[in-house]
Amino acid sequence: MRLNSVALTNFRQHADTRIDFDSGLTGVIGANGSGKTTILEAIAWAIYGTSAARGTRESIRHNRAGARATVRVELDFDLGGHRYRVVRGLTSAELYLDGGPAPIASSISGVTELLTRRLGMTREEFFNTYFTGQKELSVMSAMGPSERAQFLSHVLGYERLRSAQQLERAKKNALVAQIGGIRQGMPDAAIVEQQLSEAERRLVAARQQRESASTRHTAAAAVLEAIAPRWERVQREREQLVALISEMRVVEEEERSTTRDTARLARDLEEIAVARAERTELMRELDSYGELHAEFQRLEVLAREEGRRQALIETGQALADELHKLRQRRQKVESAPKLDLEVSALLEERREELELVDGQLEARRTEWVRDRQEAETKRQSLREQYAELKQQRERLAATGEEGFCPTCTRPLGTHLRGVLEMLDAQMETVRVDGNYYKGRLEQLLDMPEDVKALDERRRALFQEVANLERRMMKVQLAVQELSQLTGDITAKEEREAVLARDLDAIPAGYDARRHELVRLEIDRLMPLDAKVTRLSAQIEREQTLLREQSQVLANAAQLALRIAELKERRDAITVSESDFATLRAEHERALAEVRAAELAVVGADGNLQSAVLAMDVASAAAKELGERQRLLAELTVHKRLHDELDRAYTDLRTDLNFQLRPELSELASAFLAELTDGRYDELELDDQYNILVLEDGRPKPVISGGEEDLANLVLRLAISQMIAERAGQPFSLLILDEIFGSLDELRRSSVLELLRRLNDRFEQVILITHIESVRDMLDHVITVRYDPEQGSSTVVQHDGAPDEPLLPDDSALMPPYLEEAGAAD
Repeated sequence: MRLNSVALTNFRQHADTRIDFDSGLTGVIGANGSGKTTILEAIAWAIYGTSAARGTRESIRHNRAGARATVRVELDFDLGGHRYRVVRGLTSAELYLDGGPAPIASSISGVTELLTRRLGMTREEFFNTYFTGQKELSVMSAMGPSERAQFLSHVLGYERLRSAQQLERAKKNALVAQIGGIRQGMPDAAIVEQQLSEAERRLVAARQQRESASTRHTAAAAVLEAIAPRWERVQREREQLVALISEMRVVEEEERSTTRDTARLARDLEEIAVARAERTELMRELDSYGELHAEFQRLEVLAREEGRRQALIETGQALADELHKLRQRRQKVESAPKLDLEVSALLEERREELELVDGQLEARRTEWVRDRQEAETKRQSLREQYAELKQQRERLAATGEEGFCPTCTRPLGTHLRGVLEMLDAQMETVRVDGNYYKGRLEQLLDMPEDVKALDERRRALFQEVANLERRMMKVQLAVQELSQLTGDITAKEEREAVLARDLDAIPAGYDARRHELVRLEIDRLMPLDAKVTRLSAQIEREQTLLREQSQVLANAAQLALRIAELKERRDAITVSESDFATLRAEHERALAEVRAAELAVVGADGNLQSAVLAMDVASAAAKELGERQRLLAELTVHKRLHDELDRAYTDLRTDLNFQLRPELSELASAFLAELTDGRYDELELDDQYNILVLEDGRPKPVISGGEEDLANLVLRLAISQMIAERAGQPFSLLILDEIFGSLDELRRSSVLELLRRLNDRFEQVILITHIESVRDMLDHVITVRYDPEQGSSTVVQHDGAPDEPLLPDDSALMPPYLEEAGAAD
């Protein structure tokens, strides 16, 4: 990885900063809190997002930027032969490849995941590999032995072998599962062979059974064909005989029915003769029935009219009673209109008087309340004035002649007594006025007599108006009732006249005794009349019965002739019942044999189809068995290859891990010797990956803090060197943050000289420090200052030492809200 440029907009204290990176040693120099480490934080944030930044997402925004101001970091870098440009904000992210116009990822999570895959490192691994800070030099010392080994394996790319081996094992496991599935689903070869042999035997037997059944069916069909003509002839004759016998039975039944009809008709004609004689006798008795019936109808009409007369009389009496009551009520309310006018005038007069009294009362009551409030206000004011005068006198009496005049503020001297007498006189005046208003207030506490009188008058008028309004309501109701009574009386008088006319129109002459006698006679003759009606209906059927009798006698003659003809045809048929039964038995035996032969053919066909199907299934099973055996052999060969490859991965990882500690120790020892001028020429990693500094071939039991930092630094350089060698290309980027803290001037120079000699291995080295003395030993210098007036950091780039030095102490200009960031720097 090689950095090209980074641009920060409103990122923490950097309002608008752009930095271009070049090869060689680049120093980012500035006082604590100036924003040096913030540049590296922005680089990490551009790649890994919020997880790489300190604090919350909103704390990233520049302190003096608006709430909607854009927060943006644009990072340009090379990686693996490609150039990437990532643009990240608080709510968006985009990643461009090789200067393309369209992003290859355009979401926050998508950009982070893609860059993590391309770098092959998590955020922690990226910081522990490319970045090295003073607090992070001993990162491995905080890890356990297994974590150290895993960390080194991962950053050196050995974990890719583990990933490849896991993929290989996954493929091998898939092959094992596939082989197991094939073996589990593969049938036994002996069983398949047995099934194939059994299917062939069944097929031969089924074909023989089919041939035998066909022969039997042909013979049975020939026998049935020989019997069929004789059986059909006998069957036809038998059917004719049965039909004749059935028809004879029907005709004989019709003859018996005709005989019954003849007897019935004779009886009915005799009954009609008897009915005719009886009707003649009854007709003599019913000669006066018509006149009585007409008289009864007339008397019925008169009875109904008489009932209506009585109902009208009762209605007229009730109507007369109602009219009498309505006329009496009308006499009582006839004076209502006059009273309405009188009460209305009196009510209007009392309302006007009430309004006048109410106004006088309100004005007088307002005047009384105003006088009482005024007296109370005056009394309170005088009390406050009295208290103030008393306080002034007491204060002047206490201070004596040395006091000051309350009016002109000059010393009183000999005027003290005069001033006190003046205050006493004022206090006396105020007291007298106060007593007056006190008495006045006591007088005004009770309501004045004229106000009470007006109030009583108002109440009386109010009650009188209420009574008049109730009386007015009653009078108005009486006026309405008078109008309604007049209408009701008029309507009922008209109804009374209509009743009188209806009574005059009802006919007279109703005789109740005669009506009862006629009714009794009608009741006696009515059953006789009904009987005559029935006898007449019976006599009317005589001609119909005579015609029916003639028809029945003709049908009887025809039926006798038909019976004789059927008997003659029956006697002409010669087939016997025994011949029919014998031939039927022979035909049924032949037919049963044919059906049995057909069933045998059908069964043989089914067995043959089953045998053919079993043969197909057995053949398919044998073919499938062969295919599975061939596939199983191929998969077994592939599994052996994957087993060999798995063992090769394991052996390779074992060899690489075995060589890891000696190789790291050798590289770190070379760096250590150069940095210490040969004082310490050997550094070793034990089996727990602990750092041991050797002096004269023996581990040094105690090392100083600076020596420990050197040991951790050369180990980190050795790790970076191994990463470059494993990648087959220069490691390119190495960032060292405040690593000079515990080193003296000589060792700082040695570290810089070593890094310069390692330029072929580390093409781009970035040093972050607040130490000004290293400026002359750098290829490029980036100066970071904090401007308190603008509230943001400024960056100036130089090739080598700048013409003008930094401010003596930038930290003195650091605002309070950046003190915590300065501690992080």
